[in-house]
Amino acid sequence: MTQLDVNTNQEKKSKVKLFLMPLFIILVGFLGLTAMTLMAAKPDKKDMEVKPPLVNVIDILVEDVTFTIASQGSVVPRTETVLISEVSGQVINVSPKLRVGGYFSKGEMMLEIDPITYDVNVLQAQSRLGSMQAALIQEKAKAEQAKQEWGMTGKPLEEAPLLALRIPQLQEAEADVKAAEADLKEAQIKLKRTKVVAPYNALLTEKYVDIGQYVSTNGQLAKTLAIDFAEVRLPIKQSDIAYLDLPKLNEMGDKSRTLTISSLQAGKQLHWDSFIARYEGVVNSQSRVHYVVAQIDDPYNLVNDESDIELRVGMFVNANIKGKTAENIVVLPREVLHGVNTVYLAKADNTLSVHTVNVIRTDAESVYVENNFSATDRVIITGMRTPVEGMPIRVAEDFSAKAQPAVTDSEAK
Repeated sequence: MTQLDVNTNQEKKSKVKLFLMPLFIILVGFLGLTAMTLMAAKPDKKDMEVKPPLVNVIDILVEDVTFTIASQGSVVPRTETVLISEVSGQVINVSPKLRVGGYFSKGEMMLEIDPITYDVNVLQAQSRLGSMQAALIQEKAKAEQAKQEWGMTGKPLEEAPLLALRIPQLQEAEADVKAAEADLKEAQIKLKRTKVVAPYNALLTEKYVDIGQYVSTNGQLAKTLAIDFAEVRLPIKQSDIAYLDLPKLNEMGDKSRTLTISSLQAGKQLHWDSFIARYEGVVNSQSRVHYVVAQIDDPYNLVNDESDIELRVGMFVNANIKGKTAENIVVLPREVLHGVNTVYLAKADNTLSVHTVNVIRTDAESVYVENNFSATDRVIITGMRTPVEGMPIRVAEDFSAKAQPAVTDSEAK
């Protein structure tokens, strides 16, 4: 073996040592760490304590609840009229109030049509009536004379011919008088109608004529609406109609069926007392709702001047209708209702009960249910992911909120 071969073998051994040395160090370290881990003392095992869920509850209050049904609608007049001229002629006089927004008391003159033609007609009718009355007097005298002449014949009056007694002539004269009286009455009525008066306490909303204008018979003069009281047509859902005390179709409503009309104006909630005047008695085929009509007396405060708040025609208003009273009812917050008719109860032994209730009515904030609870039951208001019948619970004793009585519902469903 030469010197070159010896050097080569030594280099190979050196390279092997360099490669195996890190692996040997890693192996020794791993074995040492494993030995230390096995020789270390193990901690004592402890059983994990699972606490029942902590819940908040409210007490159950049983009460008599008077339901309030919410609705809304627009204020409309009880009567709206287009005034028509019953005579023709030139408008010679108009009231200063004959303008949009003008108010007229019942019987107050609004405008006048030239009456000259109708004055002449009255005079002519009076003349004809006088002539017919004179003719009737003459005919009565002739009839009386005819009776006397027939009596001179010695025959009974019953055998006298009608013409001999001038009975047809007398009847014709009487008829002529009646016809002349009718003509006079007609002429007087037409003369009276040259003055157009308000048919009721009226607010003028439109006018179609003015002074100097010629109007013909049946021509439109103005449009008015009655303001002695106003009405609001209120839609009622089918689910709410059973809670209202409605008048029958053959009777008018009375003020015992009360409701409150409200409107927000200038940041203030204004209120007016009202009552159900009538029930329309049919169901709308498209919307499937019923309609009741509320009446508001003196909406413009013309009689009662103690208030300056006017309920104007055309306003959109809200209505809260006082309904029937239900007994033995529990009012709960709506969020405690799970599904359609389920609530979670905390029983006296601090266990959970999945309880089914009979829901009478719901609104935006509350749910009204029949009282089928035990005296010790409390309603859980804490949300629970997986409630199980009979599972243990912890009740937060410092949470003692009670359900508040809810006697109104502004957004009934």
